[in-house]
Amino acid sequence: MDIVLVSGGTRGLGLAIAKRLDTSGYQVVVVGRKCSPECEEWLSASDNGVFESYDFSDTSGIHEFCNQISRKYGRLYGLVNNAAVGLDGILATMHESDISRAIRINIEAPVLLTKYFLRPMLINGRGRIVNISSIIGTTGFRGLAVYGATKAAVNGFTKSLSREVGKAGVTVNSVAPGYMATDMTQGLEGEKLESIKRRSPLGQLAHVDDVASMVNYLMSNEAKMITGSVMTVDAGSTA
Repeated sequence: MDIVLVSGGTRGLGLAIAKRLDTSGYQVVVVGRKCSPECEEWLSASDNGVFESYDFSDTSGIHEFCNQISRKYGRLYGLVNNAAVGLDGILATMHESDISRAIRINIEAPVLLTKYFLRPMLINGRGRIVNISSIIGTTGFRGLAVYGATKAAVNGFTKSLSREVGKAGVTVNSVAPGYMATDMTQGLEGEKLESIKRRSPLGQLAHVDDVASMVNYLMSNEAKMITGSVMTVDAGSTA
């Protein structure tokens, strides 16, 4: 059974991705600081899902964490870099510690996770890396300058890494969701939310399950010729 690790997989989009991969027959290792009640409910009903605790703000321990995962579960087939923090605030008044934390969790942590989990994929001659980006990485949005910068970096990382590892049978892609109903966007309501819906040709927000389906597709053999791409799932709002 192929093993896929999903960082930030205990709630919201990450949990939706984990559930979708589970139904496709992967063994799914979800990682987060602590297991949420909804994740515990899923794990109790799943034969293939497991939880491992890690705080990705501690980048110094990622190497050993990856070694522990490999020793415990074997070589990964897939990695979904989903863990991220969203900072909503004007740059001029944002605290430096918040900026550093966002860069550490949103960029440095996935780069290091990929570095250490990539090695077993190269040995196996097959693998899938999916980085969760955002449409904000290309469109921008007021109050999300730092968040947007980190997601733009993720896309650049995806494209360059895909050229390094493609001949070894490893694909690397980004999935860029639009606005969804998750904890990260729960502050959007009223006219602001309605204006976002109106910009969509479909007149609604994408759901986390729609994004999870895209990740599941990129994990599959059907997507073996797709690499270095940024796949947008936003109900057409950036069309």
